[in-house]
Amino acid sequence: MKMDERKQRILMAIIRDYILTAEPVGSRTIARKYKLGVSPATIRNEMTDLEDMGLIEQPHTSSGRIPSDLGYRYYVDYLMENEKMSEEAEQLVLDEYDKKVKDVGQVIQRTGQLLTQLTNYTSLVLIPSVSVSSFKYIQLVLMSPTQAMVLVVLDTGTVNHRMIEVAENIKQSDLDIISKVLNAKLQGKNMESIKLSLIRDIYMELSVHKQVLNLAMELMEQSLTVEKKDKIYLGGVFNILDQPEFQNIDKVKTLLSLLEQEQLLCDLMSDVSNEGVTVRIGGEINKDEIKGCSMVTSGYQMGGKMMGRIGIIGPTRMEYARTVSVVEFLTRSLSDALERMLRGG
Repeated sequence: MKMDERKQRILMAIIRDYILTAEPVGSRTIARKYKLGVSPATIRNEMTDLEDMGLIEQPHTSSGRIPSDLGYRYYVDYLMENEKMSEEAEQLVLDEYDKKVKDVGQVIQRTGQLLTQLTNYTSLVLIPSVSVSSFKYIQLVLMSPTQAMVLVVLDTGTVNHRMIEVAENIKQSDLDIISKVLNAKLQGKNMESIKLSLIRDIYMELSVHKQVLNLAMELMEQSLTVEKKDKIYLGGVFNILDQPEFQNIDKVKTLLSLLEQEQLLCDLMSDVSNEGVTVRIGGEINKDEIKGCSMVTSGYQMGGKMMGRIGIIGPTRMEYARTVSVVEFLTRSLSDALERMLRGG
């Protein structure tokens, strides 16, 4: 869509003012606040053209206009300038990941809290599905003459453990042999890639430790299959309800009903193929319940592969430049934190 510079500046002024005030913007306001060097009458003519182009709307009989979804889309694609996070905000994020880097659950949860804190919108963090997780390593540790602990670590950083009963004649050296064989045979594999023939080989090699092996394999299987569907962490729900757009009780009920549907939110977060930041505005989300909302999401990685997505949901009248910069920085920081966990750093 071609647009001359004056129309672009007027559209930008309408969007900036509406984001700030949540009130329809009139020509006199633009002329007074934004010093465009043209009269209110000229601005009104340009606003009429912008309305004909579908970029702004007149919500009621007042002279004020508000941006349309198409107007926001034009702004995000062509007019929005990059906005770098402050050094203080960046340091806050890095400090928090340094504190939580040893526990993947805490890292995921804190990511959502940071997204909410830095944007004042509602955060969504899609947690990795364990069905795509792979076995990283196993360790068996003798805790007493008749008890051992089985530790199973997945490539997502998840750690599962269980105490098992062992015969009194079992020594730590026996458990080390079992751990060594299992790690050599199964490292990097998920449930779909562990074939029956491989399991048979393991049992043949460790036949004298069948009882301990059975319990270790059982824990591994549970670790890799206990959760086969994605989960989502939702934070700052009341932030979106504080926005002027959602003061209507029916809108609030509709939005809360959607935010309670975990699988639907997972689908909305997963319905994007690219790893970079994606901005979906209003009707682009294809859900009537949140047609007054926008979503900014991005995919995070671990071990070089996509693990999930983080994002923000807020009104279409959101501060897109600031939100995009926060999501970008949090995505990089989360991926780096998970990478350190994977390396054991």
